[in-house]
Amino acid sequence: MEENTIIVTDESGKELTMEILFTFEDDRNHKNYVLYYDPTDESGEVFASAYDEEGNLIPVTSEEEWAMIEEVFEAFNDEHTDEEDETEEA
Repeated sequence: MEENTIIVTDESGKELTMEILFTFEDDRNHKNYVLYYDPTDESGEVFASAYDEEGNLIPVTSEEEWAMIEEVFEAFNDEHTDEEDETEEA
């Protein structure tokens, strides 16, 4: 298994290999988060979970956490888009 992948079990018990987009720690609630996606799914849907020190995924359940994750993801997208624009201009 590659270092930038994780195995996620879906609701039917099937194991899926997902690619990690990025991880981050939220200092306010002292939790770690991972954003990941299915590289075989053309929809581009991104998933998010909290995770513990053993690497176990923990579902995000609060609206406050989702709002914070969305802000971080938007900042990541903005930064990533800016980097792509600079590469294209070079």
